Amino acid sequence: MSGPYLYDEGPEDLHTGTPRNRNGLILGVFGGTVVLGIAMVVALPLVRGGGEEQAREVVGVFLAALEAGDTETAGDLLCTAERDRGDVAEILPAYEHPGTGEVAGVEDGTLGDQDSREVRVRWDDGEEATLTVVLEDGPRICGTSG
Repeated sequence: MSGPYLYDEGPEDLHTGTPRNRNGLILGVFGGTVVLGIAMVVALPLVRGGGEEQAREVVGVFLAALEAGDTETAGDLLCTAERDRGDVAEILPAYEHPGTGEVAGVEDGTLGDQDSREVRVRWDDGEEATLTVVLEDGPRICGTSG
């Protein structure tokens, strides 16, 4: 190479040093993603609540909807099998009871081959009923006894 240069030494290579290994950054990003994913899975029950808490909540909303005469909300909280039995207006009277009901307790159960929660409801007059709650696109009411 010849010619006039700004400096007498001539042109230098721009990158003359040994290249740096950046695998640590890539591994850190992937490792952080995995740790974040595991933390989200562990934290999900804390945010959504456990099965017992979800069953209590859905029964409370269901009872409040029945008491307020909100058949649309109450019907939406029924499982598919209950809704398939016929018109919601014909199904809901089996769940209704005069007065106010409150959740008295929750126990594990099974409905066919599906895990469920049996939620005991105590009414103002002292009577009790049990509502079966299954997990079907969220907790849903799927039967009553008592």
